[in-house]
Amino acid sequence: MADETETLLETPLASLHRELGARMVPFAGYAMPVQYPAGIMAEHLATRATAALFDVSHMGQAELVGEGAAAALERLTPADVRILKPGRQKYGLLTTESGGILDDFMVANLGSGSGGDRLFLVLNASRKDVDAAAIEAVLPAGVTLKRLPNRALIAFQGPGAVAAIATLAPAIAAMRFMDVLQVEIAGIPALVSRSGYTGEDGVEISVPAERAESLARALLALPGAVPAGLGARDSLRLEAGLCLYGNDIDETTSPVEANLVWTIGKRRRTEWNFPGAERVREELDNGPKRLRVGILPDGRQPARGHTAIAVGGGTVGEVTSGGFGPSLNGPCAMGYVAREHAADGTALDLMVRGKAVPARVAATPFVPHRYAR
Repeated sequence: MADETETLLETPLASLHRELGARMVPFAGYAMPVQYPAGIMAEHLATRATAALFDVSHMGQAELVGEGAAAALERLTPADVRILKPGRQKYGLLTTESGGILDDFMVANLGSGSGGDRLFLVLNASRKDVDAAAIEAVLPAGVTLKRLPNRALIAFQGPGAVAAIATLAPAIAAMRFMDVLQVEIAGIPALVSRSGYTGEDGVEISVPAERAESLARALLALPGAVPAGLGARDSLRLEAGLCLYGNDIDETTSPVEANLVWTIGKRRRTEWNFPGAERVREELDNGPKRLRVGILPDGRQPARGHTAIAVGGGTVGEVTSGGFGPSLNGPCAMGYVAREHAADGTALDLMVRGKAVPARVAATPFVPHRYAR
């Protein structure tokens, strides 16, 4: 029987994953490690306690280059990109003409060079081709999107991550949350951002693909560092209340419904010249029909994605992400409910395998963020 990963793409760290005993699974067209022999629980708790290395090289990396690159990107996003200073990064949304979310992304200002302004973009693996086509379709003359398929991306996350990596690159210790720095780590040129997807402090590191394995080995040799896979990455981001594209946000959800209004820049709320602005403005003025909320089930039974949410016997929404939170030592979930049932503390029933599991709406994050503010 053919191996299930036979036709899948591989990241530059694929050989290292297998050497470390990873169980590989298909994800967004790639063979990716879901867990290592220690298991998802151990990897999750190590990230909360010390430091863990995640391979996120399947993500799309690109540079937007040219005079007016920030203004060009604003043709597709309600984020205020022009306010972003060199050496800083922010989270944003690409929106559709109907007000849905095309993707969420990270953008960093790398400053100006001989080719003009330079913005560094990180896009979701499953959406990078869609995003690139949408961006290229709106670019003015003189602004170019340069995709970077020959770069790897490594996330090194946890309360001990920055102190550990600073032994290899001392300048990283002085970075603030969402700072971006070009620096050498163990002699390897890298673009480092103090950011991540776990709710913990840490960094994300873009490096040339051919140097990725050397860097990963250097990081895993640091005290307390362990490899971690997609399973722990998902449970960590869920406890942190962070959205996963395709689960919690997609082209049918608006920034307002998704409780991501904070990504819409103040200036952009006066211009209203981004895709879907009419829907966003109407929902800001009058409220959306539904809202993304955090949910804490009673007991130990987790509710997975697509679980129906009921109140008084009637369906009022659906779980979009759910599972067991190792740091919480209990189940947690996120989902969309009708606006009138979205207040914290509202009693809900989660219909798990035909049985109603009592739950309540709860504020996110479920585990406090520990970013380096």
